Amino acid sequence: MPSFDMLQNAIGHRFRDPRLLSRALTRRAYALEEAQAGRAVEDQEVFRTLGDAVIRLALVDLLVAAGATGRGEISLRTSQAEREGSLASIAEGIGLGPCLLLGKGEARQGAACVSSVLAESLEALMGAVFLDAGYPAARGTVSHLFAI
Repeated sequence: MPSFDMLQNAIGHRFRDPRLLSRALTRRAYALEEAQAGRAVEDQEVFRTLGDAVIRLALVDLLVAAGATGRGEISLRTSQAEREGSLASIAEGIGLGPCLLLGKGEARQGAACVSSVLAESLEALMGAVFLDAGYPAARGTVSHLFAI
């Protein structure tokens, strides 16, 4: 299993509760396989939903603070930043893929390099940052990752 230190350094956030980070990186297939072996593991799905909302809020907040002039500009820039390809590119840049806990089938299929998996996992990671340290930390991480 990869060390999560490099990932935490890349996002600029050190988790106070490492269980949140672990959950954000745990795909559903992995959690189901662990459950079949009698080990309870929580997956990232709920964190993905939370992280999507956190990213959107932080992006809008940051764009307004940076002087965005209208709703159209904000909508265009947030939609570009939130695209699967954009999120996946950021996830690749921080080395997220090798840190993911994948089910055996996902691992065989190379899911750690699939855009949708990377994008969803970045969202889950942002949800975990929010739960670990609140909105100011999540906003700072979004600012760092999205270069806003």
